[in-house]
Amino acid sequence: MVNIPEYYAGKNVLITGATGFMGKVLLEKLLRSCPEVKAVYVMVRSKAGQSPQARIADMINCKLFEKLQDEQPGFAEKIVAVSSDLTLPELDLSKEDQSVLAEKVNIVFHCAATIRFNEPLKDAMQLNVLATQKMLALAHTMKHLEIFLHVSTAYANCDRELIEEVVYPPPVDYRRLIDTLDWMDDDLVSTLTPKLIGKRPNTYTYTKALAEYLVQQEAGDMNVAIIRPSIVGASWKEPFPGWIDNFNGPSGIFIAAGKGILRTMRASNDAVADLVPVDVVINATLAAAWYSGSQTGNRTKNILVYNCTTGGINPFRWGEVENCINMTFKTNPLEQAFRRPNVNLRSNPFTNQYWTTVSHTLPALLYDGYLRLAGRKPRMMKTITRLHKAMMVLEYFTSHSWAWNTDNVAMLLAQMSPEDKKVFNFDVRQLHWAEYMENYCMGTKKYVLNEELSGLPAARKHLNKLRNIRYTFNTVLVVLIWRVFIARSQMARNIWYFVVSLCFKFLSYFRASSTMR
Repeated sequence: MVNIPEYYAGKNVLITGATGFMGKVLLEKLLRSCPEVKAVYVMVRSKAGQSPQARIADMINCKLFEKLQDEQPGFAEKIVAVSSDLTLPELDLSKEDQSVLAEKVNIVFHCAATIRFNEPLKDAMQLNVLATQKMLALAHTMKHLEIFLHVSTAYANCDRELIEEVVYPPPVDYRRLIDTLDWMDDDLVSTLTPKLIGKRPNTYTYTKALAEYLVQQEAGDMNVAIIRPSIVGASWKEPFPGWIDNFNGPSGIFIAAGKGILRTMRASNDAVADLVPVDVVINATLAAAWYSGSQTGNRTKNILVYNCTTGGINPFRWGEVENCINMTFKTNPLEQAFRRPNVNLRSNPFTNQYWTTVSHTLPALLYDGYLRLAGRKPRMMKTITRLHKAMMVLEYFTSHSWAWNTDNVAMLLAQMSPEDKKVFNFDVRQLHWAEYMENYCMGTKKYVLNEELSGLPAARKHLNKLRNIRYTFNTVLVVLIWRVFIARSQMARNIWYFVVSLCFKFLSYFRASSTMR
């Protein structure tokens, strides 16, 4: 077998979802590490008055592509923007574009999907299932197609405790569901959704499971592979450590914790936080396409599925995530923090609800009251409400653990040459979690919030100021409690004097015993 860059040399690649988080990293890595790739077609829709070409031009001007720009100044010439909308008939492709793709494309990476967990079922079906069906129909017209790689999620079958690298049949026939949803109104669909998704927590995992089965059923003789990443986080190494560009998933939670807004969260400290760096997922994706694409002569009939997870190989628990977040943001604080970072994970729903009220809702109401008195627009309660919605969505995943079989991932790694293992590294046994989490937290500061490291001294000074305010507040609170409960009650005074005298006697005894020695 040829090595990975040689396999992609001279090939035409099609990518959907190239403007998304994973799609960007896939595009950058493919062009940088496989410099002989012929062309990369990216299917993009017009948005906010911007043409597909303008959107791609804006995207490749971001920091993610700086290393590629330095190494290959003319890389943009290989990117071909194709105007398309995955929700429309025939993907809204022109006849000319359909013909070009059918004649030229060798490899398809289908990354496009909605990642909103609470998307209405009709919308989730449209973007995750029907769009995949249309992409398969387009792929069937491609005369020189070698591999169709579908990006799914490790949580597609989260209703199971052990998840093998196989496609599981869904509880409902996707064809009948598509037909049924056509005539149902939104209210009826919303009412039926909980019964349809069953033990799965949301429409995202449900529709991704349906999409996997659809790929298996409608692939025919097409060479297909499926990648299932778990919770995709910031980059580990490439193109540089800690790159992240969005608030999705854990990133928004980390930022809220760093700002001191998030103080309590429902999670099990012992549950495995199956985070996987985005560059690990992309390297595994490129390697999976290389392996299956190179096996055209003697490939197996079964679809190769890869569980791209870390929990079974190099486990990292939510309690450890909590410690890393608090430690990193106390050392390298975010600018204009609301309070000192001190997030606590609680598995008991009642204690979590109590601390949510005490440490989230009440401070937010007090702060908004202060803003109103100052003649400014209140905003903290709105932020807290959005944060609580995000936490409710993640609660299922932070309170459970799964066992994933990763035999195919191990096999894929074993098939690679030593050089490919360096360039396309996805061996998570080498991942040092404390270092990765520090880079992740710093990445949210630098690339999501756009805060310069030169502002760290001022941020640390602000954090010290918040600490002094807290100490002052606690002292005043103790004095008030003294005045209200102790100074006015004879019984309380007697108890207080008894405790003080007991402490004094203990100290006297301790000093006397020390002197005798």
